[in-house]
Amino acid sequence: MSVRYLSCGDTAFTVEFGNEISPALNGQVMALHAAIGQATSAGRLPGVVETVPTMRSLMVTYDPLATTRAELQPEIEALVARGLKASGATRRVTIPCCYDDPEFAPDLKEVARRTKKTPEQVIEAHLKSAFRVYVLGFMPGLAYVAGLDPTLYLPRRSQPRVRLPRSTVAIAMDMTTIYPFESPGGWHLIGRTPLMMFDKRKPQPVFLAPGDQVSFQRIDRKTHDRMAAESERGTLDWSKLVKA
Repeated sequence: MSVRYLSCGDTAFTVEFGNEISPALNGQVMALHAAIGQATSAGRLPGVVETVPTMRSLMVTYDPLATTRAELQPEIEALVARGLKASGATRRVTIPCCYDDPEFAPDLKEVARRTKKTPEQVIEAHLKSAFRVYVLGFMPGLAYVAGLDPTLYLPRRSQPRVRLPRSTVAIAMDMTTIYPFESPGGWHLIGRTPLMMFDKRKPQPVFLAPGDQVSFQRIDRKTHDRMAAESERGTLDWSKLVKA
């Protein structure tokens, strides 16, 4: 594996593992993220402020009054050289999703037409996709979840929407995502979940995390509305949705 180290100003640099989006590369990124975190906690990497993982690279930020890139980079190169073992401790997360209401899935028929499927076949392909959370970004709680069935690959919409409802499930390219807040967006809207991807009332407000294995479970509108009300009240039982 060819690893590159790229400057990001005078307080950070990036460790780049490749130019593609793949589980193997992302696994290396997350493994280095964990290794640096452990070394920093043990006092072996003084001056490290934080590490920020992306699909294929890790940005390392540091305090220039405490250390330099010249001091840090050899230590990180040594971590990489010793071999990075991806953690096997991933969660399996089930996301309930209502696809049946046109209000929730305004792009479902268009996606079906462009992929030469029926709406029901689009839903089936989304349900059978083996998803994995790669990174969080764009806004708090928004997960980039790769692994979409290849028959559903489409580019982003040519005309993004100005406002999308919270908890909308959308697809684009080889990914799916769930909008944690009402926001603009250019992905194709195919459903909605009753879950909140960001809930400031919880000790860990962000629902999904990098490395999570994600599957979707179909629910009807009545079930969606019941679960959404429970989620709003903070009484929804999450134990059946997340398994370590």
